[in-house]
Amino acid sequence: MILARLLIFFLLLQNSILGQNFVFRAKKIQAAPTLSYQPGELLVEGSKIIRIGKSIEKPKDFTLIDWSEYEIYPGLISAGSSLGLAEINALRPTRDEREVGTHTPEIEAWTAVNPDSELIPVARANGITHSLIIPMGGTISGTSAVIALDGWGIEEMSIKQKAAIHIWWPGQGLSLPIRGEKSKSIDEQAKNRVKSVDELDEFFNQAEAYSRYRKTSLNNKGEFNPSWEAMIPVVSKKMPLIVHADEKRQILSAMDWAEKRKYKIIISGGRDAWKIAERIASMEIPVIYRHVFTAPTQVNLPFDIHFSAPRVLADAGVELSIGLRLGAWSAANQRNLPYHAAHAIPLGLKRQYALAAITINPARLMGLEHRLGTLEEGKEATFIACSGDIFDLRASIKHMRIAGKQVDLSSRHTRLFEKYKKRPKKAN
Repeated sequence: MILARLLIFFLLLQNSILGQNFVFRAKKIQAAPTLSYQPGELLVEGSKIIRIGKSIEKPKDFTLIDWSEYEIYPGLISAGSSLGLAEINALRPTRDEREVGTHTPEIEAWTAVNPDSELIPVARANGITHSLIIPMGGTISGTSAVIALDGWGIEEMSIKQKAAIHIWWPGQGLSLPIRGEKSKSIDEQAKNRVKSVDELDEFFNQAEAYSRYRKTSLNNKGEFNPSWEAMIPVVSKKMPLIVHADEKRQILSAMDWAEKRKYKIIISGGRDAWKIAERIASMEIPVIYRHVFTAPTQVNLPFDIHFSAPRVLADAGVELSIGLRLGAWSAANQRNLPYHAAHAIPLGLKRQYALAAITINPARLMGLEHRLGTLEEGKEATFIACSGDIFDLRASIKHMRIAGKQVDLSSRHTRLFEKYKKRPKKAN
């Protein structure tokens, strides 16, 4: 009886807190890449933004939260990571970012996420509120999910469990045979390139046939196939198809394939996308660029070519998102996302495009632009308070709200900092 009463009390307390009106006052509110209020006010009720502006009309009862020394930005969105799937890159037992097999679309990344990963709070501490969790391994690696970087369990954290299917496009390069070594001829390599795409085509042909069968067959309960079931939303064009490709010929091959099959794709990686930016823009293919800090692959290219690539893509009209390279190693570095976008600004990328590349554009790719990415009336109250410009390395994140809820910004880094700050001094 006592436990029941306590539970009712806490539920009532939670509901009263969620129903409260909070007005956040800040030095600057960056509501969208091209819209800011200086100073600004934001009215939040529960998990939703009710009003935003320079000086807003306030309800009769509200709690004022004075952040007048801070700047407010929408929560940053990582357009791809292994957060929760990998912990320590050097220790194989802590890594679950790759699946065995070549065609495993039925693998759902959210089911393997460890909500207690130490890397999630570290990323969160620098303003990352959401991430697309991408499975790796094979040609079709599985289904990614969007998670909020806060929550008691993965069911609570995963806000979109089936976000996109991922294809790792077959390599399209050719290498010259080396004298004295056993290697394939140019013709054999060319045949293998064609064969790899043909095999992918056949997989999608079978998926489309299965989808038609499921729609038309009256009694198909005994023919359930998990792989083909996972492909139905893709072949029905209800789920995005993210193609991971870096080299120019890879990207062109994927674009030709998508055009032939009438699929809308998203290019992920896109190292050489700047070379064909106009064609990518003409086909309205979004790009998640992951190579801002990648060294040039050819000796004749300028050292800063990948710093300026985002500007080339954005100026051509490509819908640009910026992310880190995928894999276990980069999971520990997701906190650096804003600096990847920032590094392209001195090389010509407009600040508004850089901000869009880590907020509204990733939200749009994931089909969550109605909830995340900008601060607007009716959208989710997910935002961060920053001590300065979000792209300034000297600035730090002071506060975070995800869906109206205050989020703890402590992490393993801050705990160790506090611990060793109190280290006893050596006696003289």
